[in-house]
Amino acid sequence: MTTSITLAGPEALDRVLSLVERYHEECGILSDEVTRKRAIEPLVNGSPMGAIWLIGPQRAPLGYVLVTFGWSVSIGGMEGWVDEAFIRPSVRRRGIGTEVLHSVAVALGQGGVKALHMRLDNPDAGLIVFCEKVGFRRRNNTLVLTDVL
Repeated sequence: MTTSITLAGPEALDRVLSLVERYHEECGILSDEVTRKRAIEPLVNGSPMGAIWLIGPQRAPLGYVLVTFGWSVSIGGMEGWVDEAFIRPSVRRRGIGTEVLHSVAVALGQGGVKALHMRLDNPDAGLIVFCEKVGFRRRNNTLVLTDVL
């Protein structure tokens, strides 16, 4: 792999928050600084509920992948969900996303995670093709419904 990924620790909090803010702005996700920090800080501090990988140079990352964890009886154990993935627009379409998602999936598999899921909000055909190219597949026509609490 030519694109490095690094598990984000406490020292990366500000860089992660900056990237998350950019991603949220680009996608039209309504969030504020306090909410983002409250959600991200436990993950960079080692919470077992998720992990964040920085893409590229640690001091000036190109993006990030944020995976959260759950448990599934039908899958046979721990599952991961790609909750957010962002690559700076200036470096997109160079194969970085493919490399990074593959590396994250391999690392999670080696750590005992049984499946990695990706939920697509408002997917376009290109995004679906990308996800399938990386290895994601529809599972038994599963539809995810959400009750925001």
